[in-house]
Amino acid sequence: MIIMRNNRTTIIDAITKALKDSNIPLPVKVIFDRIVANDYYQFKAQDPLNVVRVELRRHSQGIDFPTASKKKYFQILNDGTYCLIEQSNLFIKEDKKRKVIEEDEKRLIMTLKVTHSEYVKSFKIQLLEQLKEIDPETFEIFCRKLLKVYGFKDLKVTKPKKDGGIDGYGKLKVGVSYLNVAVQCKRWKNSTVGRTEIDKFRGAIQGDFEQGIFITTSKFSKEALNATTKKGAVPIILIDGMMIIEIMIEKKFGIEITNMPLYINALDMVLED
Repeated sequence: MIIMRNNRTTIIDAITKALKDSNIPLPVKVIFDRIVANDYYQFKAQDPLNVVRVELRRHSQGIDFPTASKKKYFQILNDGTYCLIEQSNLFIKEDKKRKVIEEDEKRLIMTLKVTHSEYVKSFKIQLLEQLKEIDPETFEIFCRKLLKVYGFKDLKVTKPKKDGGIDGYGKLKVGVSYLNVAVQCKRWKNSTVGRTEIDKFRGAIQGDFEQGIFITTSKFSKEALNATTKKGAVPIILIDGMMIIEIMIEKKFGIEITNMPLYINALDMVLED
């Protein structure tokens, strides 16, 4: 329903005046604010903004619904703004051009995301291959530093060849308490760590430690993965090569990060009703 200010001025007149004065497409809220600010119309409705919205939609090309008016004075554009029909050709062209630019931007962002994902995958593989090439003793030093970053306290390293199957031990906070944890490190290139290695490690730490961590640059067999917990035995945490890399990335250990900002257009959030 159109509420009359007097016998001559209607809401349609007021909307038209607001759009002509601006000479650019406007969202509903801005149109309403300009009507009120310039006293183009005096509203008596409880929700005058909604009255303007309804009248705009009823008289706009591109919006069809049962109660829409056959008389069209306005044009709704793809970004949700409105303009006068006589100005629509120019703004529709600009709107289409802007839409093409936005679609190109979306494709570019998607390409960047895919490229970044491929880069991260390649980076992880390259870093793991580099770890596999270092000598076993250097790998144990690396693991000691990694475990400190991981959260170990009072970390001790056993002497090579006299470690009894234990490369290091210390305290690790689990929940609200610290557990005595033993560690074994295996710098293996290709061989898979099997169940036998896990059982040997568990046997070496049983009774002296509350948890074990087995770290390898390789992978664990299915049997080894199934042997991490055993009734009445010390639980063993398994960290394979790719998990080492994930920890390095999470803790920013041995890794430098270059921030490349990716900007996303969110102007609509500023201009929304």
